[in-house]
Amino acid sequence: MKKILFAASECVPFIKTGGLADVCGALPKEFDKNEWDVRVVIPNYECIPNKYRKEFKYITHYYTNQGSVNNSVHVGIMEYEMDGIRYYFIDNLMYFGGSTPYTNDMKWDIEKFSFFSKAVLSILPIINFKPDVIHCHDWQTGLIPVYLKNEFSANLFYHGIKTVMTIHNLRFQGIWDIETMKAITGLDDGLFTADKLEFYNNGNMLKGGLVYADAITTVSDTYAEEIKTMEYGEGLQGILNARSHQLTGIVNGIDYDSYNPATDENLFVNYTKDDFRKKKFKNKLELQEELGLPVDKNKFMIGLVSRLTDQKGLDLIEAVMDGIIDENTQFVVVGTGQEQYEAMFRHYQNLYPDQVSANILYSDKLARKLYAAADAFLMPSRFEPCGLTQLISFRYGTAPIVRETGGLKDTVIAYNAEDNSGDGFSFVNYNAEEMLYVINLAKELFFDNKRRWNQLVERGMNKDFSWGASKKRYEELYNHLMAVRAEELRMLEEKRAEELRIMEEERKRAEAEAKEALAKKEAAEEEE
Repeated sequence: MKKILFAASECVPFIKTGGLADVCGALPKEFDKNEWDVRVVIPNYECIPNKYRKEFKYITHYYTNQGSVNNSVHVGIMEYEMDGIRYYFIDNLMYFGGSTPYTNDMKWDIEKFSFFSKAVLSILPIINFKPDVIHCHDWQTGLIPVYLKNEFSANLFYHGIKTVMTIHNLRFQGIWDIETMKAITGLDDGLFTADKLEFYNNGNMLKGGLVYADAITTVSDTYAEEIKTMEYGEGLQGILNARSHQLTGIVNGIDYDSYNPATDENLFVNYTKDDFRKKKFKNKLELQEELGLPVDKNKFMIGLVSRLTDQKGLDLIEAVMDGIIDENTQFVVVGTGQEQYEAMFRHYQNLYPDQVSANILYSDKLARKLYAAADAFLMPSRFEPCGLTQLISFRYGTAPIVRETGGLKDTVIAYNAEDNSGDGFSFVNYNAEEMLYVINLAKELFFDNKRRWNQLVERGMNKDFSWGASKKRYEELYNHLMAVRAEELRMLEEKRAEELRIMEEERKRAEAEAKEALAKKEAAEEEE
């Protein structure tokens, strides 16, 4: 049985702030349980819903040191099994209490995820699970490969464990000053050098993972190339280029059981790719009614479900919003984020109450209603490692309008009027007018050629972004690392065998020399 451990800061259904949680919730379930034993470890946040926490099974607890900041830190181990996957939860109320998994205090988050990284390794002998591969996700787990190949390397239990470091978003790295980082982590001075964890005179947790992991992945092929450039590399393009042979892009999937318009209980009306022409629009009518918009199936509804941040290209929308909105277009937003963008969408709702609905909140239920109701989804991202919104849009028969970057470029085929091909709309440059042109192109197709529009939608619904294809690539990566480990063990055994052979030859030679010396001595004595 091949053993894999996923280590992450969040995982559906227990805790979610972004796409990372979806990946760690969906991917482990895809592996054949007759061949793979895939388990998951995350922090035991106090904000995990009680319906799950009350079912967690207590395993044990112990105390460890957390650098020089605390020499006696509680480590609790909780366990829970669901859908055939065993989950472990690292318990420490001091670090993982509170109403959110992350705080606005980066120093505190660095301390608690340094603790988490070390705890992930220290619990393994206790739970009697030695993984072949530990799959680490984002900066919060960046120190796992560092600890594994340094502090834990003397313990034979950990020998041979391989690590994969997955970058979900390179912008977030876990950076703080070196002296504080050393105190928090307990790592030696020698690790905070330019070729290891040092980063512009600070310590960098993600960089540590990138240096020490056996393989690096990110969540699309295009993003894997982009992050090796100065524009997208966030200062880490040097190490990513140096390790380019260990860097792979694997596009994320989505859970097709959960995101299924035929069975999704959140929708007003369920539908499939066979009957969406007759049923999908009914979701638009119901959502228009719910949001207080004019009820009209012929309106072109654009949806946006997003964190409202600079990364998502919202400044482009602001620059041409007056051009996007017209009497035949409705724009519905669901999300929270930077105050300036929350205020921007509220402003446009006040200005265009019949065209704009700004829902400044996080609601998975409302988001799913919008996926089903909208005609198009807008994603003009400045950069987008993978993106899940466009994948969900395809599943729900909603045409994505995207900028060609990262995973958006890899997953959306731009509409071509000449041969009636493509499954969405895209623009290349980070330019508001270029975005507006493509939005108008989508409107033109929707209003003037509904037959072609429906064919485009159907092509999108026929695409398969379930985890099947991506899972195979992860299996190939894990198998490769295990083959590397087997080769390393073979070479080590050969080396040991050679050392033993040399030692045996030395022993025999020494023995022969001793016998010869003894014989000479005895002969000399006889002559006397």
